[in-house]
Amino acid sequence: MTLFRPCIDLHQGQVKQIVGGTLTDAGASTNFVSTQSAAYYADLYRQYQLTGGHIIALGPNNQQQVLAALAAYPKGMQFGGGVNLDNASSYLEAGATHIIVTSYLFEDGQFSWSRLDAIRSAVGAEHLVLDLSCRKTDRGWMIATDRWQTVTNTAIDKDTIKELEDHCAEFLVHAADVEGLQSGIDRDLVKLLGDCCSIPCTYAGGARSLEDLKLVDSLSSGKVDLTIGSALDIFGGTGVSLAECVEWNRQAD
Repeated sequence: MTLFRPCIDLHQGQVKQIVGGTLTDAGASTNFVSTQSAAYYADLYRQYQLTGGHIIALGPNNQQQVLAALAAYPKGMQFGGGVNLDNASSYLEAGATHIIVTSYLFEDGQFSWSRLDAIRSAVGAEHLVLDLSCRKTDRGWMIATDRWQTVTNTAIDKDTIKELEDHCAEFLVHAADVEGLQSGIDRDLVKLLGDCCSIPCTYAGGARSLEDLKLVDSLSSGKVDLTIGSALDIFGGTGVSLAECVEWNRQAD
């Protein structure tokens, strides 16, 4: 059954909910800026015993917040954002259950199997989450790197998923075109992930209510989990409460 997975998105040292498609080096359109720290949210998720969530650092100046959050919920959350071969192990040592990678796996826009092999050898496939965040193009969904600014030539399809899933523990897929818009999930993408993935997979992007948990469960036959961000009450949203999501997970157990 589909589960709710929590998130903490960090941008310029603050917990934020942004509109993913607007993210550039100069900034981003923002739905919410929290007065609370990343550690506050990590501890909240710890109290509710929510597992499998992720902390994402969108750009620089987030390291202090990241380490504090990992310390607040040790072995409770995944981390992604600027992860590479040199620093991957340090985040596991700091308390992350998994490290999440995208951009490091591409060189000059091309997927690098040698880089995947290297980081998998360093941390173990059991601690590796591949972020297949993407944008929709006339060729289908293509993986997007560099904070979703660069669209690569690697498609999210049955062949790509089959090739990659032996090399990692999970997939994380942000639908960057609808991220932060609360306009509804990308149904076709969720169905594709449900049809193709045989390892755990979390989808993020566009979720706006508890009904979206039901929808993802239906479209993916319970194989894809869902992250809800901007619509969540703890991030200033009005679409769904954290308490409702916690109750959903409890009923799924």
